[in-house]
Amino acid sequence: MARLLLTLALLLAALPAAARELKIGVSQYPTTLNPLTDPSVALSILDGMTRRPVTLYDPDWTLVCGLCVTLPTLENGLAKREALPDGKEGMAITYQLQPGATWSDGVPVTAEDLVFTWEVGRHPLSGVVSGEAFRRILSIDVIDPKTVVLHVDRVTFDYSAFGTELLPAHVEKPIFEADPANWRNRTAFDADPTNPGLYFGPYRITRVTPGSEVVLERNPSWYGKQPVFDRIRVITVSSTSTLEANLLSGAIDMIAGELGLQIDQALAFEKRHGDDYQVIFKAGLFYEHMDVNLTQGAVADRAVRQALLFAIDRQALSDKLFGGKQPVATSPISPLDPNLTSDLPAYPYDPAQAKALLDAAGWVPGGDGIRVKDGKRLTVSIMTTAGDKTRELVEQVLQAQWKAVGIEARIDNQPARTLFGATLRERKYGDLALFGWIAAPESTNRTLLHSDEIPTAENGWSGQNFTGYANPDMDGVIDAIERELDPEKRKPLWAELQRIYMTDLPALPLYWRANSYVLPKWLHGLTPTGHLGPTTLWIEDWTVDN
Repeated sequence: MARLLLTLALLLAALPAAARELKIGVSQYPTTLNPLTDPSVALSILDGMTRRPVTLYDPDWTLVCGLCVTLPTLENGLAKREALPDGKEGMAITYQLQPGATWSDGVPVTAEDLVFTWEVGRHPLSGVVSGEAFRRILSIDVIDPKTVVLHVDRVTFDYSAFGTELLPAHVEKPIFEADPANWRNRTAFDADPTNPGLYFGPYRITRVTPGSEVVLERNPSWYGKQPVFDRIRVITVSSTSTLEANLLSGAIDMIAGELGLQIDQALAFEKRHGDDYQVIFKAGLFYEHMDVNLTQGAVADRAVRQALLFAIDRQALSDKLFGGKQPVATSPISPLDPNLTSDLPAYPYDPAQAKALLDAAGWVPGGDGIRVKDGKRLTVSIMTTAGDKTRELVEQVLQAQWKAVGIEARIDNQPARTLFGATLRERKYGDLALFGWIAAPESTNRTLLHSDEIPTAENGWSGQNFTGYANPDMDGVIDAIERELDPEKRKPLWAELQRIYMTDLPALPLYWRANSYVLPKWLHGLTPTGHLGPTTLWIEDWTVDN
């Protein structure tokens, strides 16, 4: 018996600690744990383990069911065209929820949760990221506790997609109904984040240290394949250099590619430690850019925005910092997207053209080389996530290149939680905000570019059009793309969207990021997606060496 116990002890010692606990390092902490009010990648990593959206895109970029059982299509009859009272055409779309889905307090996930989520999403003061998807739903028929029919006000090419995270009505409804305008500040996701009634995925959150760590443990009521880990700790280390040091010291087991090292750091890490770790690079739909505050200062002038872009050597930036692995963004559409077009206004590195545009706009060089107009210096502020080594280096490059054409740049960085909280959402940043958007395949970017999506106090700061961009032509082409079901007929519309964008420059495109996943050798089954679906949506497929 003693020999048997000794053998068992040796086997347990040889098993990676990650078989019981996995420590994931990330560079940002979410601004809230409420899935409808925080668009951050940081929260999506947690959501992937604790919930499932109704539909999602898989690693092959195919739309599939998450919480639903069968994807509705016109062919299988779960989606149908229907006439609306105003004479227009809409759709009736049927979703059946997973029969075994249960909140981890034992309450079933039902149609009541879906209807309540819709009621919150369409409320004008709820402060959800985007209320448009909810406002399009005219009514919902509850067929049974697990089946609903959504009556939608239009026919769109992505009619089957319903990537909504459901709210638990039995927890959140009393809070919301008591004060809808302040619900986002009183939600149980922040006031009581370890409440088991908030989660129905493979894991539930059991401990939260705000700004630092979230601990997740197995959800006993999870209806799917059982995950291998008993506990997962998601640890925030805001400095990407310190994130690497934490990995080497064993304080974390892996660095999430969605929110960890940028590619230059990962390439250098692979050279030094490639024998000890897996380093996976995944190109995708991660758009690094600078949002422009269009309502103030010199950047409100399109000529100044164009000059700023002409003055950046973006190709050299990609070559020197990223080994050419992150292509220059020529539009808001990824090179991996077949809808990318080449017939667009181009902005190669051309300091002479930048100077000519500024001259024509009335900005003339002052005594110290910085341009002036009407007694004001041409000074722009630029803000990014403090502690992100690569973005801070990019800022310094931009500062130097803009100075060469007479533009002064002030750097004013903030912690990610602050920047992605009130600063961007309430449009409190100065001139430029450097960060990244990650999208779903063939996303129209409505929430970023449509004038209906500008966050305001009146709409509860709903929407992600942080630039304040409002162009009726852009609104029209976005609407037209969504309503065209034929992919070939959508192509010229996509080209028009890109032409308008690259003329107006509501944001300054930089490059398309490749995500870098740094994993221990004993971890397997993690499949990067390259889109907004985090790898944690398939956490139950992750395995470890025996």
